[in-house]
Order: sequence, then C-alpha cells, then structure tokens
Amino acid sequence: MAKDEINAFLGAGTNYHGKLNFQGSVRIDGTFTGEVESDGTLVIGKDAVVEGTILVGQLVLSGRLTGEVEARQKVSLKKTADMKGDIRTPVLIMDEGAVLEGRLTMGSLDALPSSSES
Repeated sequence: MAKDEINAFLGAGTNYHGKLNFQGSVRIDGTFTGEVESDGTLVIGKDAVVEGTILVGQLVLSGRLTGEVEARQKVSLKKTADMKGDIRTPVLIMDEGAVLEGRLTMGSLDALPSSSES
C-alpha cells in the first residue's frame, strides 16, 4: 500500500457522529461530529464540515473545522480552509486565503504546555 493512499473515505452526503480511530489515512468529505484519534493523516475535503476534537499525526484541512486540534507532526491549512478553534502542532503550513480563528501553539509537543495547563 502506498504511503499516501487513503484507507477510508466518508464521502459527500454522509453524516457521522461518534469516535473515529484509524491507521494510515482517512478522508472526510461529508459531515462529521465527534472525536478523531490516530497517528495517521486526516484529510478534510473542501466541502466537509467537521466539529469536535482531533488528535492525529497530520491534518490536511480544506473544509470547515470547529474544535480543538493536536497534530504530532504538522497541520496544513489549504486556501479553502476555515478553522475555528485551537491548534497545537510543531509545524503549521497555511496557504493564502485560509482562515484561522483561535489560538495556535507551536513547537515540540513534548515542550508545549498541555491544554489543561493553559
């Protein structure tokens, strides 16, 4: 399996509420409310609406996300991204046009204060 291959896909028109755990990569193009936890990559498509707590290795955001994000490796906000909430990550890549409303904490996650200490 290729490193960047998508393992699961929640397509446009799908609605999911709950907790999502996965390995590898998952793409969401529908509506998701809940918690996501993985060491892998979460891709949120430009028409997706996600609300909840995200704890992943990498996040690639093109759609709307409301909630808290912790990414152990990096967060990439594409030009259509609309992020409302706090991000904790060592690396942020943000395209021109992306929107971030919230707090950003960067650096090694080991050195960052936890959310409960802020």
